[in-house]
Amino acid sequence: MARYTGPKTKIARKFGEPIFGEDKVLSKKNYPPGQHGLNKRRKTSEYGMQLKEKQKAKYTYGVLERQFRNLFEKAARTKGITGEVLLQLLESRLDNVVYRLGIAPSRPAARQLVLHKHITVNGKVVNIASYQVKPGDVVAVRERSKSLEVIADCLAGFNHSKYPWIEWEESVKGGKFLHVPERADIPENIKEQLIVELYSK
Repeated sequence: MARYTGPKTKIARKFGEPIFGEDKVLSKKNYPPGQHGLNKRRKTSEYGMQLKEKQKAKYTYGVLERQFRNLFEKAARTKGITGEVLLQLLESRLDNVVYRLGIAPSRPAARQLVLHKHITVNGKVVNIASYQVKPGDVVAVRERSKSLEVIADCLAGFNHSKYPWIEWEESVKGGKFLHVPERADIPENIKEQLIVELYSK
């Protein structure tokens, strides 16, 4: 399955934000990469700003163009504010829910746990990272995977009350997806309206 495997720090510097998680290089070099990175940049056009916001969302959630467009079209058909619905669909992806539960240190790591069959949904193994988790679903670590060091390390000291739409259940090493998150509860710094404007052209 296709995914971005290039240099992550370079992408984080491009947006000026640690979109892949904590980035030590970004704190030292908080300017775009390349030999002209420190130079005064020309003003970005309206289209450039919209494109940048879409790229940021794609890299943040680890989604490629075709998948992202499909999600946007689904959001556009769904009742509600299209931009918010798009973010809610991205937040409901299985790899993202695993990351939000603190089972993995990053979304790429969560994706790998899902693909390697370490994660269950309602007791059944699901190895599709883009699987849409629904309210009431319980996402947990597979029984034989609970002793994995990477999972234990991530869960140690993780604040499970961080996200109000997920309820942690220690007994299953997982959590229940209570409801689709409200926009105010999604911490990502994404201007979703710019993405809607871009695709509406």
